[in-house]
Amino acid sequence: MQQRKPTQFDVARIAGVSQTTVSLVLNNPDTQSVPPETRAKVLEAIRQLGYIPNSAARTLRTTRTHTLACIIPSITNPFYPAFVSGVQNTAEENGYEIIIYNTQADANREAKVINLARQGRADGVVGVFFHLHARDLQSLFEQNIAVARLEVRRHSVGELPLDNIFVDNQAAARDATTYLLRKGHRRLAMITGFFGPREARREGFLQALRLMDEPLKSDIIEVETYDERGGYEGVQRLLHQDPNSRPTAIFAANDLMAIGAMKAIREFGFHVPGEISVIGFDDIPAASLVTPALTTIRQFQHEMGARAAQLVIDRLNGNAPAGGRVVEMPYELVVRESA
Repeated sequence: MQQRKPTQFDVARIAGVSQTTVSLVLNNPDTQSVPPETRAKVLEAIRQLGYIPNSAARTLRTTRTHTLACIIPSITNPFYPAFVSGVQNTAEENGYEIIIYNTQADANREAKVINLARQGRADGVVGVFFHLHARDLQSLFEQNIAVARLEVRRHSVGELPLDNIFVDNQAAARDATTYLLRKGHRRLAMITGFFGPREARREGFLQALRLMDEPLKSDIIEVETYDERGGYEGVQRLLHQDPNSRPTAIFAANDLMAIGAMKAIREFGFHVPGEISVIGFDDIPAASLVTPALTTIRQFQHEMGARAAQLVIDRLNGNAPAGGRVVEMPYELVVRESA
């Protein structure tokens, strides 16, 4: 079996530095930004491993674009504009521009934009990936492209130079469901999509139910889209059930679904929250403007975008550890009129 060639990642791991530092030593031998003792560690790691730089990859990355790629799954979902704004503000404060890629939550589009980044379009990537995993981003690390991901739960990336920023979606969904249970609801339903944050929020919903020491009736309805249409269709399926089985409370996997759900509930002739309570997730701008105003889980999208961009920029500037960082962001339950 042919032995794998050592990479810059291997050099960084052995030397205990970031890939950016390795790149500086290789591509800028006269730079003063790498201390002599650090340079010596990198050179010794290169000697130990027998590392030979990839001249093609080095050629691609010797010139900075001062551009970050911001990859999002939906340009129409109101959750993402504030996130992108946070990325853009931090990028511009540090002399970077951003390019926005809308993948429409499609696996092929996610792979396509990674290839575009590899072609030298961006120095770093801030991404929301529904389909790609850490191993799928390895080619970016090889070219010293810094990456920060927005995740729905804590993911350890070990020695990979991949930074993760996350909100504990499972805990947040558990808190939302617990709130409904404390309001006296015993027949609950969740409406969610098939991918993205589904699993973490579903687990939180079920966890809250398991903590109750009394019989409960619950349903989980999965729909095609995380938008108003998805929520609307989910309620149509729920409310065609036997009246004795109909839920008195619905947890929607995001605010758009919750808004669509409330529309369908009204069309069936039921009152929100008098007969069916609804709670969402995200706290998009419309959440406080709909009638009734939506009770929801608030995420701080702008702050998340800003933090993710700063992680990328720090790594590009050599101010990051060799391994990945994991940063947890806060959330809060916002109680309004719908539940």
